Amino acid sequence: MPGSTSKAVLFAALVGLLAAVSGAAHAQAYPSGPVKLIVPVPAGGVTATMARIVAQRLTEAWGHPVVVDNRPGGNYAVGAQAVARSPADGLTLLVAPDSTVTANPHLFSKLPYDPVKDLTPIIVLCRITPVLVVNPSLDAKSVPELIALAKAKPGSLNYGSYGIGTYAHLSMEDFKQKTGTDIVHIPYRGAAPAATALLAGDVSMLLLNLSSIEEHEKAGKVRILAVASDKRAVLRPDLPTVAEAGVPGFSTTAWFALWGPPNMAPELVARIHADVAKVLESPQSREFFRTNSFERVDLSPAQFSQLIQDDLKHWGALVKAVGAKLD
Repeated sequence: MPGSTSKAVLFAALVGLLAAVSGAAHAQAYPSGPVKLIVPVPAGGVTATMARIVAQRLTEAWGHPVVVDNRPGGNYAVGAQAVARSPADGLTLLVAPDSTVTANPHLFSKLPYDPVKDLTPIIVLCRITPVLVVNPSLDAKSVPELIALAKAKPGSLNYGSYGIGTYAHLSMEDFKQKTGTDIVHIPYRGAAPAATALLAGDVSMLLLNLSSIEEHEKAGKVRILAVASDKRAVLRPDLPTVAEAGVPGFSTTAWFALWGPPNMAPELVARIHADVAKVLESPQSREFFRTNSFERVDLSPAQFSQLIQDDLKHWGALVKAVGAKLD
């Protein structure tokens, strides 16, 4: 019996060694053909733009075409499901916003994919710099003035969002709860129409990435009151955060990342992570980040997995408090 036990242990060790060697060899040979980046939103916007940048520069680095495949629908579920059902060879990857795996599980009673088990975290691509912006017709030049105005006229002010469950919706509901204000939610189908509504005066306020609205501020068409994330923007250190301006504990952001199918070899994940990191550190990418007020988020795959767990809890608590549902 001791001899058979030793053989079993030796066999298990041999299997593990062969698997490791096979994984390393596969990573070295990667990619073996064209790579598809599935984007679960229409062309345009931060997600698709980041995907195009990564695809272009990985094509140059890998010597194989890296193509962007837009598959919108189901609040990112259509694209995520396609990747979740793909082989673990890394030839089909997902570029998507954080809510695909952090908010969706709380917004839907049932998803066609498990955000933790069915997608392999590879690398965070960037984080936006959201700001709280108002139409200049509003008699509010600061966050305290906005809160005072909303309290003086309950239900008369409104805010836009990119749809139910987006950070622009959930975080404004958090703002309302923290400030005791009554502000009406008006959802739109994306950031562009929401911004258009703000410019037209159809909505009073909006949470939006700094670079998407800053030019309109210079033209006097909007008024930026504060940065909505947990720290001041590098490009606009003059702007206080919402928390600094009188709403303790408030902060929000959105990030965009790259995932693979389930059960990818760790060596393959490390290879793709390293190659994409080089793309993000290139001078061209750094300049793009700077001009678009995007923040580089340098996390290992393990740290990325922890970020997902932390944000699952954060958005889960907020969705529950707000009572938001998409089915």
